[in-house]
Amino acid sequence: QVQLVESGGGLVQAGGSLRLSCTASGSIISINAMGWYRQGPGKQRELVADITSNGSTQYADSVKGRFTIARDNAKNTLYLQMSSLKPEDTAVYYCNAIGVTYGGTYYRRTRDYWGQGTQVTVSS
Repeated sequence: QVQLVESGGGLVQAGGSLRLSCTASGSIISINAMGWYRQGPGKQRELVADITSNGSTQYADSVKGRFTIARDNAKNTLYLQMSSLKPEDTAVYYCNAIGVTYGGTYYRRTRDYWGQGTQVTVSS
């Protein structure tokens, strides 16, 4: 009943920029926190940045000062502006929504969701 769809990935040269988007759709009532994770080749999935419903953010040390996370609560959309990209930023980037409450008149549920991932490749 709820889907997260990412977009905006691609191939970029080192030093370039990309903007990722993630839109949650379905019978959504509210979303607690949202975040971006990434998984590079041969690596574990790691947190890149996350943001609470009231706008509090946190970033991985490796992206501080280069990446900016933002969300539009009215559109249930999450963004990640990535600048000064480095080859080590190459990874599949995943959108995560925590505490998604959805439902209708007769039921209401809360769970977490993941997007399908979008590839970001930074060439040197």
